[in-house]
Amino acid sequence: MVCVIIHTINEYYRFGYTMETLTGIGKADRERMAAIIRGTKGTISVGDAARILNVSSADAAKMLSRWSKKGWMSRIRRGLYVSVPLESMTADGPIEDPWLIADRLFSPCYIGGWSAAEYFDLTEQIFSTIVVMTVQKPRDRRPVIKGTGFMLHTISEKAMFGLKPVWRGQVKISVSDPTRTMLDMLVNPALGGGIRSVKDMLVNYMRSENKNLKQLIEYGDRLGNGAAFKRLGFLLEKTAPDEIKAIEQCRKRLTAGNAKLDPKLNNIKLVTRWRLWVPENWKRMESLD
Repeated sequence: MVCVIIHTINEYYRFGYTMETLTGIGKADRERMAAIIRGTKGTISVGDAARILNVSSADAAKMLSRWSKKGWMSRIRRGLYVSVPLESMTADGPIEDPWLIADRLFSPCYIGGWSAAEYFDLTEQIFSTIVVMTVQKPRDRRPVIKGTGFMLHTISEKAMFGLKPVWRGQVKISVSDPTRTMLDMLVNPALGGGIRSVKDMLVNYMRSENKNLKQLIEYGDRLGNGAAFKRLGFLLEKTAPDEIKAIEQCRKRLTAGNAKLDPKLNNIKLVTRWRLWVPENWKRMESLD
């Protein structure tokens, strides 16, 4: 792989690309860059470069900055870079794998919501924004990095459960498993693109080999969110009425007070059976009241 990178660097150098396009670099820089790429996984920090090349942080920062200006590295944020894909003719292209960037910038974290639902084939919708569940409390919860949008949702450390390791190249990324993915979207429908999408994903989950309502109830107990049980019971009654045991378990876990089916919608009808406000266009469900 490193030989291919060096060969490609030589080819670009022959063609003499300048500034925003990839420009040539000398033999010493080619060797240093190859060593850094060989010794890192997905992202490259100033500290990584300093350690691998055995140079000071200041010198490493200058090198990475110079390579970025020449188009061989793409700056993600201050002190953090990724190598430019070999087929790219510019450093301004989109991130090759946004999950790697999310893991590096927002850890401890996991990929969740609609991004995890896409991964596990719970939806056919295409979402351009990456949902990241993080222990961090960032000021900007909708950052756009190199053209890729991220939606950040803060959770507690004790809520870091129900995760599945997924390898992206040499990097192991945490993704919510299908059951935890459904739970997170029931807790906060916005993570699934709204309650209508969440309902569709729940139907797909119920038809999939990943269906595990016992685990979903257990996860819900562990997370301790009463609104999730209200939404789950309501949706199961409508879409899977034969799941009598799971529906009854949701009924037993009803908390005091009324929740909203989807806080983003105009919820004007109260389904007292589930202590749940729903939109007018869900009126066909009033028989469940």
